[in-house]
Amino acid sequence: MAFSLQVLYPVRPDTTFDYGYYAEKHMALVAEHMGPHASQVQATKGMAGGPDAPPEFYAVATMVFETKGQLEAALAAAGPVTADIPNYTNTRPQLLIGEVIG
Repeated sequence: MAFSLQVLYPVRPDTTFDYGYYAEKHMALVAEHMGPHASQVQATKGMAGGPDAPPEFYAVATMVFETKGQLEAALAAAGPVTADIPNYTNTRPQLLIGEVIG
């Protein structure tokens, strides 16, 4: 059974998000510290929340792990990754840890 970790960055009235920094520097930190434990890592830039609706999220990062132990190891290694968040956004990320079912 595979597990996933998703990090969602909600759009709020007074928040900002630096996509260049996120794509080039932050995702490199994710790859370095958490990536060795993951079978898949990807980031998606929010473009819309539906037809003619603005996105509700700046971005969503998704990581997939083969085992719960690998997920736990990635979370244990995430210190430098979480410390980097203020360098590209002032929104508060939301986490979703789940079981991959499809």
